[in-house]
Amino acid sequence: MALGYLQRGGSPTAFDRILGSRFGIKAAELAISGEDGVMVALEGDSIVSVDLAEACREVRLLAPGRLEEAAWFFA
Repeated sequence: MALGYLQRGGSPTAFDRILGSRFGIKAAELAISGEDGVMVALEGDSIVSVDLAEACREVRLLAPGRLEEAAWFFA
């Protein structure tokens, strides 16, 4: 999960503040129901479960320019 408000550089919104709890609730529901091999994700404004094999099937490459933009975080 990315902390969007940190990336945007502003104060957390109400959405940002409860997003982690929403992920945790969904993860707990999945664990209680015995589901495995899934992860939680944000789809639009809904928290959904995603099959891990499906999520990892395609390699998603980072555009070189994005790494250069973020380089100062790792100096």
